Amino acid sequence: MNKGIILAAGRGSRLGALTRDRPKCMIPLGDKPLILWQTDALRGAGISEISVVRGYKGDQIDVGGVFFFENPRWSETNMVISLTCAEAWLAQSDCIVSYADIVYCSAVIRQLMASSGAIAITYDRKWLDLWHARFDDPLTDAETFRVNEQGRLLEIGARAKRLDDIEGQYMGLLKFTPPGWQMVSDILQRLEGEERDRLDMTTLLRLCLDNNVAIHTVPVDGGWGEVDNENDLALYERMLAEGGAFLGTE
Repeated sequence: MNKGIILAAGRGSRLGALTRDRPKCMIPLGDKPLILWQTDALRGAGISEISVVRGYKGDQIDVGGVFFFENPRWSETNMVISLTCAEAWLAQSDCIVSYADIVYCSAVIRQLMASSGAIAITYDRKWLDLWHARFDDPLTDAETFRVNEQGRLLEIGARAKRLDDIEGQYMGLLKFTPPGWQMVSDILQRLEGEERDRLDMTTLLRLCLDNNVAIHTVPVDGGWGEVDNENDLALYERMLAEGGAFLGTE
């Protein structure tokens, strides 16, 4: 049985005043805060055990029926350290891991749960439509992403110079089995403290590739959104108003 882990320790400073008095995951989109979009999608996919890794203003994360892990060093560490705070779950069960600043539907989670890989991630093949709506020039934000014919990740997270370097957009959704997490733990143990502290998730995935750890990929076609700033929030509010459930089929 899969468990769900939401990484919600960071401040989300790019949202400015909106996160001055609350964590990013409590910012509302439509009729509910971001974190409820995530817990609703996870529960809709059949995941009943959900934890939240909290840090910045963590006592304000108002969501029922979840377990909390704490990252007391949230201000001096990056997302991978927040992930290790949930190691007790990762070492024991298959876990779906979600960033706290994305919204998605249950269908995406069910596809990720069905992956047979020890480590798997979702990616959006139709990412460019969303990036055109978010940015004047999608290449200012987009990063490289390539997979092989078997759906294994080949490249992720480098600066993209052309659209042909991007076969999809990594979404911030991952699956770790206990054997997959053990391979990640082995890599992390070889890193110095400062290097480990500043590690972001795409850099971790690149380290996995460098160490011949296979990463399976699960393609989807739209049906999600990433909230980096106030413009993103305004865009998704318009999409909700104009098209109803912009995330697609549940």
